[in-house]
Amino acid sequence: MPNTLIDLIRHGEPEGGRAYRGNTIDDPLSNKGWQQMWDAVGNTSPWQSIISSPMQRCHAFATALAEKNGLTISVNKNFREIGFGEWEGRTPQEIKSTNLQQYTAFYQDPVNARPPGAEPLGNFISRVTSSYEQLISTYKGKHILIVAHAGVIRAIIAHALNAPAESMYRMKINNGGISRIIYNDIAVQLELLNGKL
Repeated sequence: MPNTLIDLIRHGEPEGGRAYRGNTIDDPLSNKGWQQMWDAVGNTSPWQSIISSPMQRCHAFATALAEKNGLTISVNKNFREIGFGEWEGRTPQEIKSTNLQQYTAFYQDPVNARPPGAEPLGNFISRVTSSYEQLISTYKGKHILIVAHAGVIRAIIAHALNAPAESMYRMKINNGGISRIIYNDIAVQLELLNGKL
């Protein structure tokens, strides 16, 4: 049985720069963000299919890439970003300047110290990983690309490595960064993190 290869790419920088967008703010990619995405994939197209978050910062590029390479594309609503509650639309600098204690607590304990009104981390992980497990089964022996968000990619990698939820925010996921998970008959391996093809 051939290996199953799952490539994950985070969307490029959206218009407006860095901020907690979560799943209620749907800014499009900036010109820089589009360039980050094209630079990451280069001229390669090793995938059989592309799966995308429904949010336009992911879906617009996924559609363009699929059209360019004659690939099938599907949208998975469970791959939308985690909800950040009251932090949505705010920059890290804004939050640190107004509530450093809350900001610090979140990164020390992202399971229990959620931003006010944020989606519970356990709920988010469940919706992402249940869809991800279905994809692994559906595309067994294939090579697919998931176009998604930092939180979604963290959840998938942590799940694949059997790492606790508390560890998710210890991973930095770059805009336009590609990660690869390989499934073979023996084990699961994270082969690439924040790379390019």
